[in-house]
Amino acid sequence: MPFIVLGLSALVVLIDYILKILVINNLKPVASVTVIPGLFSLSYVENKGAAFGMLSNARWIFIVFTVIVVILLVIFLFWKKPTSKLLNTALFLIIGGGIGNLIDRIFYGYVVDYLSISFFPPVCNFADYCVTAGAFILVIYLLFFSDYVKKDKGLNDGKA
Repeated sequence: MPFIVLGLSALVVLIDYILKILVINNLKPVASVTVIPGLFSLSYVENKGAAFGMLSNARWIFIVFTVIVVILLVIFLFWKKPTSKLLNTALFLIIGGGIGNLIDRIFYGYVVDYLSISFFPPVCNFADYCVTAGAFILVIYLLFFSDYVKKDKGLNDGKA
């Protein structure tokens, strides 16, 4: 199962890479294209920070943090060999999205963002949404499906 998760992570990286190449080659020259007026547009942005542009120009902090998180998740993947489809989905989305943005930070010095939704101000990219969805799925898994949390609930209810 770990190799399937890594294969799916690689697919996320490949999709992210292809999308960013298309954005750089086609969107960068025009800066922005409206897809659905008042709702969705494609806008070329060079993001040197984290989410919402926070910690701008802290490139090496993000590179080191991402490398550490990806390594820890891969170690967990091979050590625990999780069988939960939900957990494995969270892992491949987080690993793939993290590596996708890591590649940008290493080679460009910034992350290429391009997805702009009117009710969500920051411009994001495919990798960002993969990491966000993966983190959300991971939280759902930990809260509702993880044996670890179920054991803690039993202890807190006064059951021995």
